[in-house]
Amino acid sequence: MHAVPPRPSLITHSADFLREALLRGEWQGVLPSERTLCTRLRISRPTLRAVLTQLEREGVIGAVVNKRRQILAAPTTRGKSASSRMIALLTPVPQQAMPPFVLFWVDALRELLTEAGYQLEVHVSPHCFTAKPAGGLKKLTQRVTAAAWVMFRSTPVMQRWFVEQQLPAVIAGSCADGMGLPSVDLDYRATCRHAATMLMQKGHRRIALLLPDSAHGGDVDSAQGFREAFATSDAVPCVVQHHETVEQVIESLNEALKRKQAPTAFLVARTIHTLTVVTHLLRLGHKLPRDFAIVSRDDDAFLDHVVPKVTRYSADAAKFAKRLARLVLELAQTGHTSTKPVRLMPDLRRGETV
Repeated sequence: MHAVPPRPSLITHSADFLREALLRGEWQGVLPSERTLCTRLRISRPTLRAVLTQLEREGVIGAVVNKRRQILAAPTTRGKSASSRMIALLTPVPQQAMPPFVLFWVDALRELLTEAGYQLEVHVSPHCFTAKPAGGLKKLTQRVTAAAWVMFRSTPVMQRWFVEQQLPAVIAGSCADGMGLPSVDLDYRATCRHAATMLMQKGHRRIALLLPDSAHGGDVDSAQGFREAFATSDAVPCVVQHHETVEQVIESLNEALKRKQAPTAFLVARTIHTLTVVTHLLRLGHKLPRDFAIVSRDDDAFLDHVVPKVTRYSADAAKFAKRLARLVLELAQTGHTSTKPVRLMPDLRRGETV
C-alpha cells in the first residue's frame, strides 16, 4: 500500500495565505494587529503566533515592536505554494446580511475547502454588482490572487466580464444564458412549477407568484417554471414583482388584492417576504388558508415559529455546499470543469397555509 501524504497543517495554510497577501502588497510597512489577522484568517491567536514566528525565521517580518510587526522583505517562493491556495467568494452583502441558508452553505463550503488545503476568503464588494462593474472587478481581481472565484448573486454583466477575462469562476446560483460558467443552484423552475400545480389541484384558479424585480437567474427560472404549470389549465397565472423592501412588498400585495379577479393563492420567493405577506394578510383580518393559500418558495429556520405553519420548499445547505465545493476544487486544481448546470430539487414541507 502507498502511504498517504500528510495533509498540510492550518499553520502552513495560514502562512501561505500571508505570503500571498504580502506579495500582492496588501499591507505596507507593518502588519495589521494580531486581532485583525486572527479575524481575517479565522484562526486562534496561538496558531497566528506560530505562523508569524515561521515568517520571522524566513526574514519576511521582524520581531514585535510596539505590538506590531514590521514587514522586512517580500517573501520568496520558498515555503510558498506553487499556486494560490485561496478561494475568493464575491458577494454584494456582508455575511450578517445573508439569508440563513446561504450562511449555512458558506460555512460548510469553508470547511470542505479547508479539508482540501484551500482557504475561503469573503470579499464584500457592492461596487462590483452595479450596472457597470468592470472597473471594480478589475481592481479587485488585480489585488486578490485567487485559485478560483465563487460569485454569489452575480449579474449577467459580471459573469460576462469573468468569461471575457478568462478568470476561473463558479456561480453560486444560476448562470446567464450563453455564459458557459459552472454553476450550482436550486431548481427554482421545477419548484415553482410543482407549487403552482399543487395549488391548482387544491382548487385555486387565480394564483400569483410574488417575486423580486431582479435579473438573478433563479428568479427568472421561477417565473418560467410558474408559467409552465398553466400551459394546459384554465387557471390564471399572475407574476407580481416588487423591489424587496417591506413597504414595496405590501404595496404590490395590496395592488394584487384590489384586482377584479384577485388571487386566492400566493407563491412567495424569499422567506422574509413570505413573513411579510403572511403577517400583512393576518393584519387585514384574513384567515389562512380559508381566504388565501400561501406557499414559500424558500425555507429558513425562523419559519418554524410562524403560526399558522407555512407550507414551503426546503433545501439541504450541506448538499449545496458539497456540490459547489466539488466544482470549485476541480476548477482550482485542473483549470477546467464541467459547465453543465447543477440543479438541486428542494423537498416540500407541508404546513397549514394550503
